[in-house]
Amino acid sequence: MLTSKAELNTEKKIKNQEDNKVVEIKNLDFYYTNNKLTKQILFDINLTLEKGEVVIMKGPSGSGKTTLLTLMGALRSATHGSLKVFGKELVGAGDNLLIETRKNIGYIFQAHNLLKSLTARQNVQMSMDLHPQFSSEEGKKKSIEMLEAVGLGSHIDYYPENLSGGQKQRVAIARALVSHPKMVLADEPTAALDSKSGRDVVEIMQKLAKEQGCTILIVTHDDRILDVAERIIELEDGVLDIKD
Repeated sequence: MLTSKAELNTEKKIKNQEDNKVVEIKNLDFYYTNNKLTKQILFDINLTLEKGEVVIMKGPSGSGKTTLLTLMGALRSATHGSLKVFGKELVGAGDNLLIETRKNIGYIFQAHNLLKSLTARQNVQMSMDLHPQFSSEEGKKKSIEMLEAVGLGSHIDYYPENLSGGQKQRVAIARALVSHPKMVLADEPTAALDSKSGRDVVEIMQKLAKEQGCTILIVTHDDRILDVAERIIELEDGVLDIKD
């Protein structure tokens, strides 16, 4: 039987919608086990992140925000429910899939996690080393370009001990974005910064990630940066509340 044009258009629309889903979570639970004691951390999480959007996740300390972030980032495994990232199911996934998923994600944490023995450029270039399609010279060139983009072109050979808190966080942003990831996950990226530095790093992250067309999820307590988000979601006691 011939397929009508309307049916083809509907199928195409559905496929485009599926392609735009960077993260798709359904009925996700997470349990933490320690010394034979099990505690449920996340309860029936349902969430979709679309390609290119900026989302902020708020919630009190201990509510499960970082746990959810690390699950989406393939840094730990879930066993209950469904968690698809880039169209691949991560619940019950093996190490190889988790590793491949992580290669397409940029991470920015409150503690910038720079290596003290490496310069700003070398710290950024570390991210490029995960992608064998780039030569060492290409990695160096792109790392310098990204540091210039975050306003650190004159600091490429500085070691972390000679950088301010805001400058260190800019290096961390450059490291997260240099390989053009499909998604950026940022956990309290402004917590250790003053108002101006915090605003600067978030706007840089938003601008560069938008130019690259990737999805950004920011976990924060900082109400001063809420306006950068297209959506705000709240997690409290492991339960997700999605605002309009």
